[in-house]
Amino acid sequence: MKKTIKDIELAGKKVLVRVDYNVPLDDKQQITNDKRIVATLPTIKYLLEQKAAVILMSHLGRPKGKVVASMSLKPAAARLGEHLNINVKMAPDCIGAETEKMAMELKSGEVLLLENLRYHPEEEKNDEAFAKKLASLGEVFVQDAFGTVHRAHASTAGIVKFLKTAACGFLVEKELKFLGEALDKPKRPFLAILGGSKVSDKIAVIENLLSKVDSLIIGGAMAYTFLKAEGIETGKSLVEADKVDVARDLIKKAQAKHIKLFIPIDHIIVDKVDFETKKIPADAVIKETEGADIPQGFMGVDVGPMTLQRISPVVNEAATIVWNGPLGVFEIEQFSKGTIEIAKLVAQATEKGATSVIGGGDSVSAVKKAGVDKKVTHISTGGGASLEFLEGKELPGIAALPNK
Repeated sequence: MKKTIKDIELAGKKVLVRVDYNVPLDDKQQITNDKRIVATLPTIKYLLEQKAAVILMSHLGRPKGKVVASMSLKPAAARLGEHLNINVKMAPDCIGAETEKMAMELKSGEVLLLENLRYHPEEEKNDEAFAKKLASLGEVFVQDAFGTVHRAHASTAGIVKFLKTAACGFLVEKELKFLGEALDKPKRPFLAILGGSKVSDKIAVIENLLSKVDSLIIGGAMAYTFLKAEGIETGKSLVEADKVDVARDLIKKAQAKHIKLFIPIDHIIVDKVDFETKKIPADAVIKETEGADIPQGFMGVDVGPMTLQRISPVVNEAATIVWNGPLGVFEIEQFSKGTIEIAKLVAQATEKGATSVIGGGDSVSAVKKAGVDKKVTHISTGGGASLEFLEGKELPGIAALPNK
């Protein structure tokens, strides 16, 4: 267990908090979705209640080590100020004389946001001198940006070397609790649902989960590579030809470990679709297959009703569910049924007492689209980080933090 902010003395301290304010902005620099800011409020409010002075640092976008005005964190400071009902001070940079002066003069109960860390190339290089400069602004380091802990950057890993007192905030603590418990001590039966387009993105996840789960459901475009490995016709569906042998090997491993592996037994198919615009041409033919084979000239875009019927009891009986990736091209309304249906099944299982952990941007969008985002146990805030956690990898930003 890692130390959390409840384990350390905060009163009168200057606390440096790594947050993830990589928020979407429109052409007028207005924030279009502030859920990442809202997610940090419990930690910030707790620090303020404990009479700390709070210095926040984050990146935004990919300015590639240069100052890009459209990637300034000023809109985030304004929005955070609205949520906290105070004036959040904005530093002109994340290091330098003026920023140091602002940090030094910051009083208990005040909040300062540093300018975009990635304006400096040293941030992503985990440069030691840069990490030391960041560390000099405060006395305590708090990691609350789960979306960045899989990267060894100056503000996530390097900084801990220079600040004796470090801990995780409530957001990271929650992620570690739910993802960690799901993998280390799951209530059984333990089910993993994996979707998305590429097997290559999920090989390490499947490998790691095969030593932990009781059942595994594979959907999305990656399922067609598994079907190909089973000798099933896939038409013009997305298949990673160089991963067919890997898929075959994973199927054998699952059988050897007596893990129930479910791949689609029927599909929704289409003869043409524009994936760029997410539009279906007016003359496109959409139909259901009668079995697992997909005819020539057609591609699979969602799981069919028989597949849903087959996996429904598996989801229903699970006590722990980890879900990462959609089961079809769910951004297109006609091909979203399988993913939406799974989201509803996961929510129903949760209501019956299962623990459900949803990771990855698309699965998160899916539970929201199905209107069940409040009915699952935990929605992960870090796509890449949650995937690497499921792979069993050590996350540098977490490894750097001290244990209790």
